[in-house]
Amino acid sequence: MSTAPSSPHAEIAALYVDHHSWLRGWLRRRLGSAAEAADLAHDTFLRLLTGRTQRCFGSVGEARAYLRTTAQNLCINLWHRQEIERAWMDMLAATPQAGYPSAERQAIVLQALEEIGRMLQSLSPKAARAFTLAVVCEMTDDEVGAELGVSGRMVRKYVAQAMLGCLALSARQTATELRQEALP
Repeated sequence: MSTAPSSPHAEIAALYVDHHSWLRGWLRRRLGSAAEAADLAHDTFLRLLTGRTQRCFGSVGEARAYLRTTAQNLCINLWHRQEIERAWMDMLAATPQAGYPSAERQAIVLQALEEIGRMLQSLSPKAARAFTLAVVCEMTDDEVGAELGVSGRMVRKYVAQAMLGCLALSARQTATELRQEALP
């Protein structure tokens, strides 16, 4: 590791010089793609730059562990996004060509699905599952409760939590659409 840098940006620059090629190689082996590895290595260091807390590592092992953990979290986000995109593309492939949405509309839907996925991940596993079973599978509160081992009333609370999250997403989407319409 380099000598002690004088500022947080200098420390990150030293980390980049010392560990970027190692991290990119680790990610390439993990992802099987040099391009995705380069993107995620870049995003890992970007997270350090935009982070709220200063990082000071006592050893090379500590620095690499932090970088590997951050990169692993970015990999999980990438895989989740790819899973959503695959499901969307499978659904589109099963749809008649006449109803095929434009590329812009597809991007909007994918973004919304990713946001819903993140919102569901922010809930407890039972709340996320209750919402999915109740809304997507159209199960009754009692059926969902039996599946999850909770009461119908608890199912309604779980679904309400998720609906509030969806409402917040909807409000953000509406605001974004209004801003886009206001642009010349």
